[in-house]
Amino acid sequence: MAVPKSKQSKSRTNKRFANYKATAATLVECPHCHELTEAHRVCKSCGFYDGKEVVAQKEEKNN
Repeated sequence: MAVPKSKQSKSRTNKRFANYKATAATLVECPHCHELTEAHRVCKSCGFYDGKEVVAQKEEKNN
């Protein structure tokens, strides 16, 4: 079984993890309602994906 010969220092460990970066989500315009949505996801405002309604939207009551 492989075992480290000596302890890695905190700075060496931190240098390795310094390369992990958060990336911003890729936003695209929904072709149906023109809202910004994440790529390859159902649109949160209209419920359409790939030209088909996947999630039925609730109607708002005007009282």
